[in-house]
Amino acid sequence: MTPRLIVGISGASGAAYGVRILEVLQDTPVETHLVISKAGRLTLAQETGLQLGDLERMADVVHPNHDIGATISSGSFRTMGMVVAPCSVKTMSEIASGMTASLMSRAADVVLKERRRLVLMVRETPLHRNHLRTMGELSELGAVIAPPVPALYTHPESVQDVVDHTVGRVLDLFDIEVGLAERWPGIAADVSARHR
Repeated sequence: MTPRLIVGISGASGAAYGVRILEVLQDTPVETHLVISKAGRLTLAQETGLQLGDLERMADVVHPNHDIGATISSGSFRTMGMVVAPCSVKTMSEIASGMTASLMSRAADVVLKERRRLVLMVRETPLHRNHLRTMGELSELGAVIAPPVPALYTHPESVQDVVDHTVGRVLDLFDIEVGLAERWPGIAADVSARHR
């Protein structure tokens, strides 16, 4: 079976994460299925300068967010799972409540019910109690909450370095190796390297 990954982009800041996931998966056997919210389109243009068409050309299949009858809305359509990058609090809340008002939340709900991997790159800070409670509920349902937090031990020199490492680690959650995540060598190796 062709490995398939659903990539959702919602309206939180951090469209670059979803864009980069689609970019790096173009050179893999993974078939990408893109769904983007209306707010996600606005954020895409604001943060990256890309037009919707630019993004859609990176995906193998594009699904309109209003198309509840799309293949990814059914559990019989087999996928590796879904990543929402970035995931807004609105989208996270829809998924947690089971109120599948869009294809994005419906596809995520399907991934959960089929016991597939759902990774939510929740992008909000600071978090109030209800945000945290919702994340806890989703974790209990089987979702992986993976906020895009920079790994400073990699000594990033640019925003792209931060995005790449985060994307590499998120794709690790699906056992997809794209060579972006710098692996932790251990403190002893790091200290000895600095004293040479």
